[in-house]
Amino acid sequence: MSAFSNLQPRLFDTPARRLVGQCLVMSREHDRTPELWRAFMPRRREIEQPVGPNLFSVTQYPPAYFASYSPRTEFCKWAALEVPLATPVPPLMQALAVPAGRYAIFDYRGSSLNPRIFQAILTEWLPASGWQLDNARPHLEVLGPGYRNADPNSEEEIWLPVRPPVATQAAPHMR
Repeated sequence: MSAFSNLQPRLFDTPARRLVGQCLVMSREHDRTPELWRAFMPRRREIEQPVGPNLFSVTQYPPAYFASYSPRTEFCKWAALEVPLATPVPPLMQALAVPAGRYAIFDYRGSSLNPRIFQAILTEWLPASGWQLDNARPHLEVLGPGYRNADPNSEEEIWLPVRPPVATQAAPHMR
């Protein structure tokens, strides 16, 4: 049993949203997250009309990422802000459309450098939950006013894209 055995997310059906920011391709073995945020933070004020003050750390995994995990497998990570649909995209930034769907939202308090929370969510909570990971949608971390990067008292929301399990189709009735 892990230190996170009391994980109790809330389920939320979110509408589609548009994010604007910067992204980098990386792997767990060659993590470029600090580089991404160092590049984005000084430029975030170039984004017009953000929906709110929350920052978004977004990860787009390839479809088979979790089925055959390797620390060398690459994914795309974003540093972004949410914006209204018609907001212009500043030079050298990109827009990301996040499709509507259900998320399991975990309120996490602790250092952003602790990967054990993600391991607990994916290897303990998810298999016991009855939900399946929705690999078609990105994973989100919402970094609000309580977020303090590597601080052990930092607060963030971890949004895991989920969907109901695929129903097992019964064999057709034989006559």
